[in-house]
Amino acid sequence: YLRFKGGEVVEARAEVGEEYLLAALATDEGARRLGEVGIGTNFGLTRPTGLILLDEKMGGTVHLALGRSYPETGGKNPSALHWDLVLSLREGSLLLDGEPLVERGRFVGVPEPHPLVP
Repeated sequence: YLRFKGGEVVEARAEVGEEYLLAALATDEGARRLGEVGIGTNFGLTRPTGLILLDEKMGGTVHLALGRSYPETGGKNPSALHWDLVLSLREGSLLLDGEPLVERGRFVGVPEPHPLVP
C-alpha cells in the first residue's frame, strides 16, 4: 500500500517485504517521490513476460516508479532509486483525486475497443 500526497509517499506498508519497501524509500531524499506513472494499454500482451519494459505496458495495468525520473522526458527528481512497480487493475480501480479513472483495467467512460483478431 502506498499513499501519496503532492507526489511523495506519505504512508507505505506491505503484507510481504515491508522491511525492503521501507529501506528502498529511505535510499535518499528523492526515493519517496514519484518518478514515473504509466497506464498499460497494450491488450495484445495477455500475461507478464518478466521483462519490465513490456510488462509495464500490458493492458489493464498501472505502473509507477519510485525515485529517479528521466531528465530527457522533463523529469526533475534525482535519486539513486528508480523502482518500477506494476499492478494489475483487472480486478481493481485507479482513482484520480478520488474519482475513478480506470476500473477493471479499462478507462472509465471510454468505449471498449474491438477485440483483437488473432
